[in-house]
Amino acid sequence: QVQLEESGGGLVQAGDSLRLSCVASGRTLTNVAMGWFRQAPGKERKFVAAINYNGGSTYYANSVKGRFTISRDAISRDAAKNTVYLQMNSLKPEDTAFYYCAAAQAMGVMTQEYEYDYWGRGTQVTVSS
Repeated sequence: QVQLEESGGGLVQAGDSLRLSCVASGRTLTNVAMGWFRQAPGKERKFVAAINYNGGSTYYANSVKGRFTISRDAISRDAAKNTVYLQMNSLKPEDTAFYYCAAAQAMGVMTQEYEYDYWGRGTQVTVSS
């Protein structure tokens, strides 16, 4: 079992930056891929960014490419804790959504919801114009 806890959301103005964090814990986290999804009011949850198990590969939705960066810390020595980040720059009102962190028991970059095994509760990001 993996627990995920997001933080870092908030209310910002267009053009500002935010960094979301997601702490993964609870079991050995080697060979675990991570990702971020978001859900705007009245819309389906959508893929934002993903990173592979060792941070060597990343992938982004077209809507955030060039503005958002996903990264992850080195796994703790006991492989029981890892933190993933989503640096969001040049934020736009259309980035307003609830942002979810997800973990997959896989090594590659995962872009589909069904590929993820664990989900956090999410954090709200609101961008005013």
